[in-house]
Parts: sequence; C-alpha cells; structure tokens
Amino acid sequence: MSRFLALYRGPATPPSEMSEEAVKKSMGEWHAWMENVGSALSDPGAPCGARVALKDDGTTAEPTDQNGYSIVEATDLDAAKSLFEKHPFLSEGKGRFAVEVFELIPM
Repeated sequence: MSRFLALYRGPATPPSEMSEEAVKKSMGEWHAWMENVGSALSDPGAPCGARVALKDDGTTAEPTDQNGYSIVEATDLDAAKSLFEKHPFLSEGKGRFAVEVFELIPM
C-alpha cells in the first residue's frame, strides 16, 4: 500500500463566514465522504488557516488558495484517484476547485 497526499485548492468560503445551516450541510458532505473512503483515509487532514509564501530570494509572494489536505492509502495512483470521485470539494462543477493527489515516496 502507498500513501497519497491530497491537496485541496480553490476559493472555499471559511466556515466562520458561512451560515450555521451551510456549515452543517458542508460538514455532513465531508463526513459522508470520509465514511465512504473508510480505512483508506489514514489522516483526514485539516483546513489551512493563516499563510505565507516564502521565495528562495528571501522575499514573500502571494500564497495560493490551498485550503487543506488529507492522506489516503491505496495500491496505486488510479486507486487513490478513485477515492475522490464523490469528494465534496469537487461538487460545484464550475472548474474553480481541484484536488491534487501526490504519492508520498518513502525515504
């Protein structure tokens, strides 16, 4: 089994700016996805908060719209990709959100 890092990117609205009803709906969708993935979800991850992008010349840049991460276990990249087919972050359908999946190479 390999481990895969999923990075969530897109203009997500922070829960602090959502109605209580919208937060409940969103969290319900996330919990349903986590239950569906089951034991393949080795680390549910966390949302991202304050951020800074550091450059190799000592300056800073505008950080990306990175919103969070999760770690899953799967036999290969295709199997890992299939775990995100019904992920709530990909439900809008307008191309503004993405889940990037990377295999974590053992060192």
